[in-house]
Amino acid sequence: MTRPGRTRAALLSCFAALALAACDRRVEPYVDPSQEPPKLDRPVRVPGLETPAPRAAMPLGPPSDGARTGAPASGDPIRGTIRVAAGATAKGEVLFLIARIPSQPGPPLAVKRLPVGPFPLEFEIGPDDEMIKGRPWVGPIALSARVDSDGDPLTRDPSDLSGELASPVDPGASGVELELAPGSS
Repeated sequence: MTRPGRTRAALLSCFAALALAACDRRVEPYVDPSQEPPKLDRPVRVPGLETPAPRAAMPLGPPSDGARTGAPASGDPIRGTIRVAAGATAKGEVLFLIARIPSQPGPPLAVKRLPVGPFPLEFEIGPDDEMIKGRPWVGPIALSARVDSDGDPLTRDPSDLSGELASPVDPGASGVELELAPGSS
């Protein structure tokens, strides 16, 4: 085959490949309009192509009156003071204040990052500090606090100060006192 013949054959094979690649794979055979099935009054539901239905809000936490009506329950914040035990010194980058529902596993109800000192340190934790928005802020709520030397909430140093309330409190409690001591929790 001559050089121009090879070039022409190469061009024709490239054109054929492009034409096949551009071809729609969902080509349907021709159907005469008189043999078409009747049009449907309503749209056809194709699984996977319809818009998903909105999910109902699922309440998290213990049931409350607000959760039963569908509105997220909110309560008043808990206020108090964090102190350091006598003879202890708080050294670290951040102080974590943690609120949990005692009988509920999983993530805390709320967490607040506070500066370390000066002590005594006034605090307020409430619905605005929730980890998962929409969870009801209902009691009883267990509070704990810990100084973190490296600022990473996932690591703990045995020398970090920590403390927790002896018994849970209800939302709106004030005058709560937390004492930080070495190796408390």
